[in-house]
Amino acid sequence: MNLVLPSRWRAVTAFLLVLLAGCAQQPPSAPATRHPVLLISIDAFRADYRDRKITPNLEAMAADGAQAPYMLPSFPSLTFPNHYTLVTGLVPDHHGIVNNTMRDPVLGEFDLSNHAATSDGRWWSDAEPIWVTAQKHGLRTATMFWPGTEAQIHGVRPDHWIPYDGAITPRQRVDKLLSWIDEPGPRPMFDTLYFEGVDHAGHDHGPDSPEVNAAMREVDDALGYLVAELRRRGLYDQTDIVVVSDHGMASVPKGNTVFADDETDLDDLDPVSYGVMATFNPRPGHDATHAIARLLGPHDHMTCYRREDLPKRLDYGTHRRVPAILCLADTGWAIISHAAMDRRTTPMSLGEHGYDNLDPTMRALFVAHGPDFVRGATIAPFPNVDVYPLLMHLLGVPPQPNDGHLDDVKGLLAH
Repeated sequence: MNLVLPSRWRAVTAFLLVLLAGCAQQPPSAPATRHPVLLISIDAFRADYRDRKITPNLEAMAADGAQAPYMLPSFPSLTFPNHYTLVTGLVPDHHGIVNNTMRDPVLGEFDLSNHAATSDGRWWSDAEPIWVTAQKHGLRTATMFWPGTEAQIHGVRPDHWIPYDGAITPRQRVDKLLSWIDEPGPRPMFDTLYFEGVDHAGHDHGPDSPEVNAAMREVDDALGYLVAELRRRGLYDQTDIVVVSDHGMASVPKGNTVFADDETDLDDLDPVSYGVMATFNPRPGHDATHAIARLLGPHDHMTCYRREDLPKRLDYGTHRRVPAILCLADTGWAIISHAAMDRRTTPMSLGEHGYDNLDPTMRALFVAHGPDFVRGATIAPFPNVDVYPLLMHLLGVPPQPNDGHLDDVKGLLAH
């Protein structure tokens, strides 16, 4: 039997259905009680490294917390671009840290070893990272290393920070962060920890090496130490902890090198960067038409694009710091010139990242634990721009405009 409602009730029913649908689409409300948020990065911890079963402390955190099978990095899948994406919610083409090695028409050269550049807030000023926004809303912050934290961005630095020093061991980094937490007065509400050992081992020895496994064990030991110390202080179950990586790592067999000067005439081009992604601008005063045409042609193990012709799904190519020509190596290969190779003082890396962000070897880690996460939750993989609105939601602070979507990760949340 079909039930036929009077017209006025049909109208009311339709209105209620629309209202309920609208409510269902609203993002979850902020936690009733604000808990401190600790963001931890294990650089280049590929998502499937967990399958090796050598990180028991991380796995215990995941089993008692929330997780995703993997997280998609932004393009290019490089360290500085993705770390800034995680704390701004913007893809690199929007926040301006478009590569580990860049050139700006006003600021000049930028690379990871150039402290004058990495600590210059003007490089980072196209976006506002979490610690800046949090402090504007009266929250204290403590960052034990994170790209950008050495710079004064929009006139603000974290309340606690120190210059990057790779000689500081993982446990010492935990101790330093704990010392800031232990200080009298209001506790920092947004904290970061950064561990780069897995990345360095992957570059030097390849992702399948014993050295990577040893680096994973060392970081996992530091995580266990952190958990034990937070528990001793009665803080572990009162802290929202998010453990991520910036990207994965692919094996690059020895000899898998494309020499750019074998593929075109570099006399008319100005190289900006080499590696997985080689980038070039026309050399001032030169006619680079022929050299560019050769690069844009077919090649073994690399594909080159004008920046305006990059695949749209990469969300890359509009920022002023992206060079005119970009060549992307096939996974497992790298690009260099003979002259640049002659200048190297170390061998080419046996592991690399920076490839197409959809490549499975680039998949990143995501594990979360804390009072505002659903215990035992596993959600579908998501892009790393979603981490930012998640963290801002946990902090109860309005986010800046960003490319992320809280709805993608709301299944993690207990509220």
